[in-house]
Amino acid sequence: MSDAHNEHESAIKTPKQLIAAVSAGFLIPIVCIVLLVEYVTNGQTTGAGSAGQTPEMIAARIKPVASEGFTFRDSSAPKQLLSGEEVFKSTCAACHGAGIAGAPKVGDPAAWKARIGEGYDKLLAHAINGLNAMPPKGGNPDLDDVEIARTVVYMANQSGAKFKDPEVKAPAAAAAAPADAAAAPAAAPAEKK
Repeated sequence: MSDAHNEHESAIKTPKQLIAAVSAGFLIPIVCIVLLVEYVTNGQTTGAGSAGQTPEMIAARIKPVASEGFTFRDSSAPKQLLSGEEVFKSTCAACHGAGIAGAPKVGDPAAWKARIGEGYDKLLAHAINGLNAMPPKGGNPDLDDVEIARTVVYMANQSGAKFKDPEVKAPAAAAAAPADAAAAPAAAPAEKK
């Protein structure tokens, strides 16, 4: 029988070689990790959040949400009526600007001819109460009837009509307030006697 199975040779033949192999097994991964950490942390950091602590970014994060795109109004102040063009741009242009959902496109006389032929009062009633896909007041219940009337005139006149702008009636409460204020000073001296 041969001793071929005992002819096994190892690369490590002395205890010094064994100690060197074990220490290299520990040191090489540690050196690789340290070098990798240095590579990652010394680079230019321009990623998300790198400018998060600047005064501008902090101010942007803590500012009130409502200050972006909203206007605050005094609810007790008299309402400022919008013009027909303003209401058209804010409410009606979404559908009537492009002719979406069967809405007649403003500026297209052919689309408005039949509607203008029905008359101003019928157009106004449809705008206030809604018709087919159009909700009442174009979906903006905060609009006054006068604002809707101005908008109907604006849209129809842009499309070939010759409607006259509606007259704005003074609110009854506002008209009564100055009369009451004038009567109150006259009555006050009479009470002092």
